[in-house]
Amino acid sequence: MDANGLMVEFDAPTNPMVSPLLTDLYQFTMAYAYWKAGKHLERAVFDLFFRKNPFGGEYTIFAGLEECIRFIANFKLKEEEIDFIRAVLPSTCEVGFFDYLRGIDCSDVEVYAILEGSAVFPKIPLMRVEGPIAVVQLLETPFLNLINYASLVSTNAARHRVVAGKSKSLLEFGLRRAQGPDGGISASKYCYIGGFDATSLMLSFPFGALILSNVAAGRKFGIPLRGTHSHAFVSSYTGPDEIIEKALPRFDGSYVCEDFVSLVDAWLSKLQTADSLCGVFSETNLSELTAFTSYALAFPSSFLALVDTYDSREVPALFIPNSVLFITYARHCSF
Repeated sequence: MDANGLMVEFDAPTNPMVSPLLTDLYQFTMAYAYWKAGKHLERAVFDLFFRKNPFGGEYTIFAGLEECIRFIANFKLKEEEIDFIRAVLPSTCEVGFFDYLRGIDCSDVEVYAILEGSAVFPKIPLMRVEGPIAVVQLLETPFLNLINYASLVSTNAARHRVVAGKSKSLLEFGLRRAQGPDGGISASKYCYIGGFDATSLMLSFPFGALILSNVAAGRKFGIPLRGTHSHAFVSSYTGPDEIIEKALPRFDGSYVCEDFVSLVDAWLSKLQTADSLCGVFSETNLSELTAFTSYALAFPSSFLALVDTYDSREVPALFIPNSVLFITYARHCSF
């Protein structure tokens, strides 16, 4: 929609491989866990930023925004894509989730961004994405994929332009050494944004190519898929009262624990008072433990937790206690 409230149509992404499946598996597993916990419609805000400039430089040229807008404007899962997601997710996933996927789009997503081609700097958001948490979670990987490479190439081109000065013509001849066909097409576009004058590439039409990420590669080449959750999933929880459905079945189906959350909490108390552990579990982060518990309830037979949740430098103090607590208890109870 433009400034006058009129609907604007956007072309599809230049590369037809840019689809809702151009993402990491854990984006879909988190979307399911959000849906399972009844959190999928909660509003969330994601900021896209980078930590340091490439090439040891003082700036970065922001690029890739147009492709992101094209992507969300045409975001819709096809029936065959939903069938594939159903096949790679655990069989315990409920049918209602796939009905939910069938209906989602980005009509309730808002994107605020710096102008493409601008000089940008570390830790300043390039894009702010607001919308239902499950939907914006699915946008994270493709947005990073579309922005990171584009900005890297544009920045490199801009650095060449600074050295060459305004009076020299710069031509891009990188196709034969590019990372596949799409790498060549994209590099030509983003070198131009970065300040090059022309390219040697003799294509005048969008060219579909082979840029693949985990889920898309799994579908196209039959590569086995594995996934966990991201930091965003952990930070979306504050405490165990957010978990509504608390029942967890034993792996062989012989028993169902009706309140797994309370039992995890009891096990935490037990470990916190154990003299042999010297107070290690006193540092446990409750929101992290809640996220682990919720994720396990969503994926009882394929739980896999993230290692560095809040601060990778503090892994012993944060992740390991919760991981040991959770896995030890689950094994003790044969879940």
